[in-house]
Amino acid sequence: MIHRSPSENSFEFVRVASLRAAQLMRGCVAHVEASKKAVITAQREVALGLVRALPRVAAVVPAVVDQPVVEPVTP
Repeated sequence: MIHRSPSENSFEFVRVASLRAAQLMRGCVAHVEASKKAVITAQREVALGLVRALPRVAAVVPAVVDQPVVEPVTP
C-alpha cells in the first residue's frame, strides 16, 4: 500500500490513481520504476506528485469532459 500525504484528499488520491492506472494499462510510460501491478505504479506516481488531474472545463467538448484527463507534472 502506498501512503499519501495527510494533507491530500483521499478520494482525490484514489480517483487520480485509478485514472492513471487505466492509462498505464493502455500502454503509457510510467514515471517511476514499474511494479507488477499498474495500480501500485499509479499510486506511487500520484503520491510523489508526478501526475495530477486536469480540472474539468465545461466549455470544451461535452462528450470529452465526462472523462477526466491525468497529465504528468513537469518540473
